[in-house]
Amino acid sequence: MMDDFTTAEIETGGTRIFVRTRGSGPPLLLLHGFPQTHLMWRSVAPLLTHHFTVVCADLRGYGRSGCPSSTSNHAPYAKRAMVQDMVTMMEWLGFTHFSVVGHDRGGHVAYRMALDYPSHVDQLAVLDVLPTEIV
Repeated sequence: MMDDFTTAEIETGGTRIFVRTRGSGPPLLLLHGFPQTHLMWRSVAPLLTHHFTVVCADLRGYGRSGCPSSTSNHAPYAKRAMVQDMVTMMEWLGFTHFSVVGHDRGGHVAYRMALDYPSHVDQLAVLDVLPTEIV
């Protein structure tokens, strides 16, 4: 599955992120949901490579990415930590501007990314998730 994608493991400072890339055109980051991995995109990602440079990564704690030790406040698994991993990974790949699609848990990460890094996120799409409000 997705064998024709290039693979890499990228150190983000907080953990190691496993990523697959392929295609040409504007960069498109696909973020998986719970309990999936980047492989949830295996049917659609190859089709998108005709128009985009597709980036499929495993979020920290999932698939082939690293699982940092947690803390009492769970900060290593906060959405902001996951966002920082993805932004660092995208910059390592040479992309400072990109579109992002998030499903389920990846949707929450995508929302947080758009809020924290609006200059990086060109377009945002979320699937199967509603925005949450912190009270």
